[in-house]
Amino acid sequence: MNFLHPLRRDRLAPLARWVVAACAVAIAAAAQWAGAPLPGEERLRDVMLRAQASNAPEERLVVIDIDEKSLRRVGPWPWSREQLAHLVENLLGPYDVKTIGLDIVLPEPADAAGDERLAMLTRFGPVVVPQSFVFDGSAGLHVGTLAGGAPAAAGDAVRARGYVANHAGLAQAGRFGNIGFLPDEDGMLRRLPMQTWYQGRRWPALSLAMLQCCQGGRGPTGGLHSGDGLRRIPYSRTWDAYTVVPAADILQPAVPAEWLRDKYVLIGSSALGLADRVATPLSPNTSGLLVHAAALTGLLDVRDGRAPAPWPGQAIAIGYAVLVAGLMLYALPRLAAWANVALLLASALAWLALAWTILPHDALFSVTGPLLSCLFLLLVGVPLAWQLAQRHSRRLLGTLRQYVADAVVDELLRSDLADPLAPTRRQVTTLIADMQGYTTHVAALPVEQAAQLTRNFLNCLTGPVLEARGTLDKFTGDGLVAFWGAPLPVDDHADRALDAAIAIMAAMKRFNAARTATGLAPIRVRIGIESGEAMAGDFGSAARSIYTAVGDSVNVASRLETAARDFPCDVLVGPGTAAQARRHALFRVGQIVLRGRDSETTLYTPAQLAAEGTI
Repeated sequence: MNFLHPLRRDRLAPLARWVVAACAVAIAAAAQWAGAPLPGEERLRDVMLRAQASNAPEERLVVIDIDEKSLRRVGPWPWSREQLAHLVENLLGPYDVKTIGLDIVLPEPADAAGDERLAMLTRFGPVVVPQSFVFDGSAGLHVGTLAGGAPAAAGDAVRARGYVANHAGLAQAGRFGNIGFLPDEDGMLRRLPMQTWYQGRRWPALSLAMLQCCQGGRGPTGGLHSGDGLRRIPYSRTWDAYTVVPAADILQPAVPAEWLRDKYVLIGSSALGLADRVATPLSPNTSGLLVHAAALTGLLDVRDGRAPAPWPGQAIAIGYAVLVAGLMLYALPRLAAWANVALLLASALAWLALAWTILPHDALFSVTGPLLSCLFLLLVGVPLAWQLAQRHSRRLLGTLRQYVADAVVDELLRSDLADPLAPTRRQVTTLIADMQGYTTHVAALPVEQAAQLTRNFLNCLTGPVLEARGTLDKFTGDGLVAFWGAPLPVDDHADRALDAAIAIMAAMKRFNAARTATGLAPIRVRIGIESGEAMAGDFGSAARSIYTAVGDSVNVASRLETAARDFPCDVLVGPGTAAQARRHALFRVGQIVLRGRDSETTLYTPAQLAAEGTI
């Protein structure tokens, strides 16, 4: 059972819409500060990254690849340390590169002369030696001699659990960088630990160490996102944008010097047999060497002022959710369900377009937050609005049933008319009833008793009208106006009005009997009935309208009701009704000149009432 009054439910409906809108905004806001990416978040970002990645050549760095071609020409891996030292010497000497970042860890010593040459090059040359820190559950993994790092608190650096370092001969190198990865749960490499903390010391990532090598130990703290620690890789360029030179061509050498002069150089391997393959948003299977290249590109963009300016993506996402929620607050109660669905789908597409623009400017905002907000409004807001609209329609229909018989309402619904309440010329019969001497009856009564008397009297009038399938036009304080023949035309509208009049007189007879039994004076009802053409429909202004009938026959019925005070009969029937009645015999009462008319009007009353003496 619903214990809420309809008016109270009307007040709660806007509140329910506000609550839904607030929840939609809260969902978008919560997504912006969620501890972990929402389902589908990273996949959606990956799609956008792939579409946005530029193939414009990256001219600031070169990748030296120990690829399959080089292995065939030079020999299988591992190469001798002499060959590696020769590779580095050629890059620093004839090719005059800016700095070298090695993506090859050498945990065991090999040929002594080659190890010594390589150690001297890394100690005195602009070469960054790699160490691979382990961040997962491999605690206690200690391979090689860990070197470098700066004493520092952990701060927001990523804490390592173990490491794979080089042999002791390389421990005196001037620069060290971490090449360890920390993939996401789906195995995709989207972020790098730009600073790694282990046992009281911090190491920069390989790309950051290369930049610091050329800038006196300083390097940008932004780009991959401001501050140290785990940062998102921008992947702003496709792999085709990078110049990749086979290592064998450097050993000979066989490439023009201008290709590498004053460039940042990364040395690593893309050969499948060396197992340095990772999944990235750009490719499910690529060399880890190119991930460091993408990270270095991001840092160089910051240094050179090419990086997109930071935007408050989280605030924009929440603001967009607020905008959509406000739009739906307006639209939900006013638009059809399909239109609201279309509006939400358009809002989701508009957000994707906006997120596409924000993506290069903010690494932290949630793309899926506003989408979930739109989905919530679609699954909750639209059904709620539809339910509220249906309840409102049912309540209006219930109100209509108070004025029109249920059968008429059902027939109106079945008729499927485009506008069944539009003003239309109809043949109607109007019945107007009123209590005679109302003021006298209620003058000495308290307000509550006067109201109860009025209610009981109107019940005697209303029931017979609706039972005869009439349309209740309006209450006139101590009476009513009803008509037949609209909104649906009926052939026997005159007889139905007479049916109602006879039933009203029977109800009044019972009502007065009850009053007389308690010592109260009986009440007389006056009824006027007339048939004729009238305009029936929805009349009024934009602010308020009612369904009523207007015309000469309506005016005659009103004057007949007034004239009944001068006749002994309670029901006066006009000549129009007398001409159209088929089931009822009428008794001629006399003639009278009604107000506003020049000629006399013949008056009738139902013969059944005359025979019963109810005149």
